[in-house]
Amino acid sequence: MSFDRSIKIAPSILSADFANFGQEIEAVEAQGADWIHVDVMDGHFVPNLTFGPPLCKAIRKHINTVMDVHLMIAPVDPYIDAFADAGADVLTAHLEAGPHIHRTLQAIRGAGCKAGLALNPGTGIEDIEYLLDMVDLICVMTVNPGFGGQKFIHSQVDKVRKLRAMIGDRPIHIEIDGGITPETAPLMAEAGADVLVAGSAVFKGGSVSNPAPYGENIRAIKASVA
Repeated sequence: MSFDRSIKIAPSILSADFANFGQEIEAVEAQGADWIHVDVMDGHFVPNLTFGPPLCKAIRKHINTVMDVHLMIAPVDPYIDAFADAGADVLTAHLEAGPHIHRTLQAIRGAGCKAGLALNPGTGIEDIEYLLDMVDLICVMTVNPGFGGQKFIHSQVDKVRKLRAMIGDRPIHIEIDGGITPETAPLMAEAGADVLVAGSAVFKGGSVSNPAPYGENIRAIKASVA
């Protein structure tokens, strides 16, 4: 993974056809996806259950871009090696998920992954100043984590702008997760984000047998930030 600040679209497989993950991933990559985003939820840290390391390992062979694994789980540390072994390129943990996030970020890098740090909508950026040299990506949640298809929280635009200023010239991606559409994407790109996670906004209207809408949806988001 070489670093660049160009806008990248990371479709969330939470909105894909669960019975056809491999084909869905191949279809959405062929239609222009830059990364593949995998939402891992534990029914404890967030009110939903989704995927574990075996699923990540199973889909890894279908991913030719970047496997971006977002751990909405607590505790995180006991599962880092399993997700790294499953093939994650980026492994993101929540600041709110445990008391020793510095140690968690060290462990993620130690397992050979890029280290991501996620922030819930109600979390400020004051606590991450001393973590910036430990992270490769900061994921700003623009919905409350746990479910797809929620409404974008506009207060996070200002958070991203301040975060971008804090990062300066460090090679850190700013990822936005939640409510990304052609209407909200420009707000985040202008504020300084470069990775946009989109679920229903990418997968709506298409299927494995009719993947063209995936490409149309991805291009619409990219065109909105051009």
